[in-house]
Amino acid sequence: MTAPRPAPKSIDETLDLLTAADYVADRSLATVLFLSLRMKRPLFLEGEAGVGKTEIAKVLADALGRRLIRLQCYEGLDVSSAVYEWNYAAQMIEIRMEEAAGKVVRSDMERNVFSEKYLIRRPVLD
Repeated sequence: MTAPRPAPKSIDETLDLLTAADYVADRSLATVLFLSLRMKRPLFLEGEAGVGKTEIAKVLADALGRRLIRLQCYEGLDVSSAVYEWNYAAQMIEIRMEEAAGKVVRSDMERNVFSEKYLIRRPVLD
């Protein structure tokens, strides 16, 4: 990956960027991409397998020198599994160890086991 480059300043620049990356795009796709970049908002792409959702993301990330975070969406996906999850096994071990040591102040235990130490970061959080 190269150094990050600035986002295009116009729809025409977006089209030029895609063309330079050997990606054939129409003006409507370039418009949506430009607006997403300009507004610094995520772009949700949906469609059948093989229509190019991932490819446009790869091309755009590469052309702009950015890291691509691919999030496979499915029914039941929520923010806790897309952004982070807890290391339940380590949390349970910590709870059992604190109980065995006689440290059973619930608020202290909760504060400890729900700390960053037990957080498993997903790509979206990094």
